[in-house]
Amino acid sequence: MRRVLQRRRLCGIGAIPLVAVLGFSAAIEPIPTGNFHPITPIATLPSESPAAWETLHRLKWDTVLDAACVALNATRGTASPSDEWRPLPFNETDWQRDGAPTYRVENGILIFEGDGRGRLMTKRTYRDFELELEFRVSAGANNGIALRAPIGFQSSRYGMEVQILDDGGHAQTDLRRVCGAIYGVYPARKSAAKPAGEWNTLRIRCAGRRVQTILNGETLIDADLNTIRDRALLRERPGFLREEGHIGFIQHNGRVEFRNLRIRELRSDRLPNQPPDGFVALFNGRDLKGWQSWYANPPDAALMTESERQQAQAKANAEHLSHWRVENGELAFDGQGVHLLTERAYGDFELWIDWKIERGGDSGIYLRDTPQVQIWDNPDGSGGLFNNERNRSKPLTKADNPPGEWNRFRILMLGDRVTVWLNETLVVHDTPLESYWDKSAPLPKEGRIWLQAHGTPLRFRNIFIRPL
Repeated sequence: MRRVLQRRRLCGIGAIPLVAVLGFSAAIEPIPTGNFHPITPIATLPSESPAAWETLHRLKWDTVLDAACVALNATRGTASPSDEWRPLPFNETDWQRDGAPTYRVENGILIFEGDGRGRLMTKRTYRDFELELEFRVSAGANNGIALRAPIGFQSSRYGMEVQILDDGGHAQTDLRRVCGAIYGVYPARKSAAKPAGEWNTLRIRCAGRRVQTILNGETLIDADLNTIRDRALLRERPGFLREEGHIGFIQHNGRVEFRNLRIRELRSDRLPNQPPDGFVALFNGRDLKGWQSWYANPPDAALMTESERQQAQAKANAEHLSHWRVENGELAFDGQGVHLLTERAYGDFELWIDWKIERGGDSGIYLRDTPQVQIWDNPDGSGGLFNNERNRSKPLTKADNPPGEWNRFRILMLGDRVTVWLNETLVVHDTPLESYWDKSAPLPKEGRIWLQAHGTPLRFRNIFIRPL
């Protein structure tokens, strides 16, 4: 029994279906291609049952458990279905107006018709999920399904929009605009919509940056959104990078009906400081590998010889790195030392970073050796480009969590343009970051990322980067 429990702890197995760990489920449920059908949950063996684990011990399934540990650890970081589908009825409890859409509900069917413009959005937000529904359109009609979208903003730019369209009534040469495509972002493989007046079935799956749409049994999109590197598209429509947001319906024109909407959320088993797909970890959660202490500002360092820089770096590391320590997978600063810098330089990138400050705390993130995306306890809020003089320096809105709680930045750096989300709220959009050390010079094409020391305790974790 002791060896079994030791393996259990090594794997990190908690209250999860045992069959999922041991692989007794022969296959993943296929995506339905016709009418929707209920899914029968897989029977589970409670992992907290002493009798169950004693049975495993008696059967001497050590080899099986060893294999299960390998399999479980190999699949961490991927989304797995919760096996709990639930309907999303069209009611005032679950939905809210965003703008001025004109719609009504008849016999459980949501009907958009008239001259209204706007969205009907879920009240709560969703991260990773599968969504199923049926729809039909009138001749020439146009609608859309908002995914991970914010309230009050254009969903196709600041979230995602899956196009709902009468393809037969619109001659489209751009497959990013046909029914089932991610509008303006990712093309469908072809048109698979039925003629106007007929019901269509649509399934959408969002798991991290992997998005799939299946229309009438045809897979139109199986996209890794991280493969989109077009700078103009990233600047114009950054919302497809969002982690979380509302689901909704976007009224454009014509009569469009929806029914049989249901959803199941996907859970992620990604561990702290383990990067999502497409990213690499700048902080490993164990030590300061890949980081170094500040020793001089860039203009002063540029005047030194290589030997002088190496000596200054070694001296600074010896004197100041002790003020940055790792505690329980968090990078903690005691408020007494100097800035912490990456050893590597980066050009264009997407950066995720979780941070926490105390009341009165002050810090920032330097990009390409340039200050800074602001972090502080201030009524203006964090995320602004604090040192800008010619361009906007304050955030669009305050989105900070209270001092003592974790916050997350997602920072997109393209050329000299910066976009910042704070806790999934857009606080800076496509704003130039001005050169600080030489106001007349352009922003450096690459540079290191700094965690600014400003005399107050700080904590960071989940620091991930995706070079572009």
